[in-house]
Amino acid sequence: MLKIHQLFLRTYFTIFVAILVTLTLVTYFWAKNLYINQIEKTLIQNIDTLSIVLKDQNNLSHIKNIVRDLHSELNLRITIIDEQGEVIAESDENLAFIKNHANRPEIIQAKNVGFGKDKRNSETIKKELLYIAKKFEIDNAIYFIRMADYTNKIADNFMKLTIEIFMYITFFLIIAFLATYFISLKIKKETDTILYFLTQLTNKKSLIPLRSTYTYEFYKITKLLNKVAIKLSKKDKQKSKQNAKLKLANRQKDEIISAISHEFKNPIAIISGYSETILNDKDMPEAMKSKFLNKIYSNANKMSHIIDKLRLTLKLEEGKQELLLVPCSMKKIVENCVSDLKDKYKNREIVIKGEDVSIKVDETLISMAISNLIENSLKYSQKEVIVELSTEYIYIIVKGIGIEKKELENINQKFYRISNNGWNNSLGLGLFIVQSILNLHSFKLEIESEIDKGSNFYIKY
Repeated sequence: MLKIHQLFLRTYFTIFVAILVTLTLVTYFWAKNLYINQIEKTLIQNIDTLSIVLKDQNNLSHIKNIVRDLHSELNLRITIIDEQGEVIAESDENLAFIKNHANRPEIIQAKNVGFGKDKRNSETIKKELLYIAKKFEIDNAIYFIRMADYTNKIADNFMKLTIEIFMYITFFLIIAFLATYFISLKIKKETDTILYFLTQLTNKKSLIPLRSTYTYEFYKITKLLNKVAIKLSKKDKQKSKQNAKLKLANRQKDEIISAISHEFKNPIAIISGYSETILNDKDMPEAMKSKFLNKIYSNANKMSHIIDKLRLTLKLEEGKQELLLVPCSMKKIVENCVSDLKDKYKNREIVIKGEDVSIKVDETLISMAISNLIENSLKYSQKEVIVELSTEYIYIIVKGIGIEKKELENINQKFYRISNNGWNNSLGLGLFIVQSILNLHSFKLEIESEIDKGSNFYIKY
């Protein structure tokens, strides 16, 4: 397959040869026609002049002398023929060797209409001539003056003309060739740049935007290619983000499965172990049996609580959780949550401050949200947790390890677990549930945190 400049050179050379041959042929036939017409006019003028001269001559020898002299002057073949076709004077040949000319086409035409012409190869001198014949009278006798000129002069003159034309045409074609050749080189450069750009684009390498102001077409092509490159780059970035999200989702899925397995493993192990002990020991004291049964019951409740949390998460995510809004004392809800948590965290201090406010809420859900926030605070702080109430918000102050800024952006997502806090067995549903419950109530959760200082949680009504 040819490159553009190779195709250009081949096409240009073909056109050059075609133009040269065409011009040569056209010029040849045009010059030949022109030359023959000029010869014909010249011969007619000379015949007219000679006919006037011959009318005054009565001596045949004088006519022969005039023909020879005129031949030497004009370099034309001159023949005088009588009415029967006999040649009585000839400039180029001996009369003894010349045949009767009565059947010559130009003589027949002249006999009929007074003037005749023909172009043919002479049998006598073996060259092509243009013959012009004219009828005239001397002393009531009819004669024919015939003059002829050599057409080979056309070829001689044509060769000279052709060389001159060839030189002029070649000169202008070379100029045109150089101009178009440099244009082709520029086009090649532009196309090579575009091809390189497309290669880089195919290989998904970083690209420098194309720039071309050489022609409007190249400008449009490069502009469109830049747009395509930008779109492909955006798609690649989106694809990379999606792949990253999928990897993150897969990793989270594995972690969640691990966390759920771990969350269920301990209660199941406890239930299984204590149940097996009770079944195998028929003489177990009632007090110990009661203690084991309480452990089984407690861990069964724990498993039920995990399942309820997962079900609630699905309902909240799908928007299927209904609200039962009633006016409630926010301080009373907080106190109930704190009371329940103190049974679990006996050695921890939770301080409640501020004034009470009554708001329409779903008491069960909002209690769950507040309890989750306070319990998280207890897990990640060894110091006291302060819960402050006002007419605009509930403010939970936690002095502890804090949360990194990058973690704060994702902390409310479902199944998201903070990577550096040691809480690797959590399902990562706590803050997601809190956020979802608050959204249902049109409340807002804001979190402020600093590493090694602590975190502040705001529930804004």
